[in-house]
Amino acid sequence: MPPVSDIDQHLVGKLRERHLRVTPQRIVIHRALCAQSQHLTADQVLARVSETLPGTSLPTVYSTLELLEELGLVRRVGTGNSAVVFDSRVEPHAHTVCRRCGAMADLEGTAAPDDALARAGAAGFVADHAQLVVWGLCSACAA
Repeated sequence: MPPVSDIDQHLVGKLRERHLRVTPQRIVIHRALCAQSQHLTADQVLARVSETLPGTSLPTVYSTLELLEELGLVRRVGTGNSAVVFDSRVEPHAHTVCRRCGAMADLEGTAAPDDALARAGAAGFVADHAQLVVWGLCSACAA
């Protein structure tokens, strides 16, 4: 993970390219996501941000996460249930999700969503990205 100053500079550059304000909430929320190697829900982000910026609201977290997604700095990942998590690792990669405990992890190696994107395009669907999620039981639940 790059030093915090590099992370902040990257965000500030993206915001300024679009003539958007650089706010403490945006910086702290982005830092909270980049500081974790895990995938975080909006509620988990709020809990981490509240330590630094008390009074931050859940709607502020959601709107900032949506903006960070638009800027290409985070990815929204569906977990199959109603939960959505946010991932600061934006390069193409797959995930594993445990059906029992819900644990999610990055799956190293090459993900193959390109074929699905090509087939979607051939069917007239204008896709912007695809995700590969492998379902099953984590090692702890399988034991």
